[in-house]
Amino acid sequence: MAPSAPRTRATAALRMKQIALDNQDRTIRRLRAQLATERRGLAATKKELEDTQVALEASHKVIAGLTEIGLSMSKRIERMKVRNQKVRSNHVECHHKFQARIHEAEDSMQAQHLLIEALVDEKDSLLQTIHGLKEANNAPAPFDGDWEEEPEEEEIEDIPLCEGEIDGE
Repeated sequence: MAPSAPRTRATAALRMKQIALDNQDRTIRRLRAQLATERRGLAATKKELEDTQVALEASHKVIAGLTEIGLSMSKRIERMKVRNQKVRSNHVECHHKFQARIHEAEDSMQAQHLLIEALVDEKDSLLQTIHGLKEANNAPAPFDGDWEEEPEEEEIEDIPLCEGEIDGE
């Protein structure tokens, strides 16, 4: 038994080393498979990263374009606001001028009316004076007291329209 025991021990040791090598071989194959899987995952992640970077650059370009459009629109809106304010102020100014012309025309018409009344009164006074003088001279009265006035046609002065006003004709 003695000679077989060392052989058995050596065989067992060899068998153990063989099992250990087989285990290491399996571990190496498993680790290589994991490494290959990780490399494929890394390659896929790298591809996703590149795609994401391309999309991000495209996004930045779109954002820059939209920002430029927004700034352009803001400038246009500001110009429109300024233009609308000018139109409003021109309209108000024109309205004031028009109102002033209307008041001036009304004042002129009132002054003319007062002048006409004064002239009619003066005419009546002159007629009474003439009538009194004729009676004093025993002459027939030229007028019988009924005075027919000719209707006056009122002339309406054309008032020029201001910019932006609508002609109602």
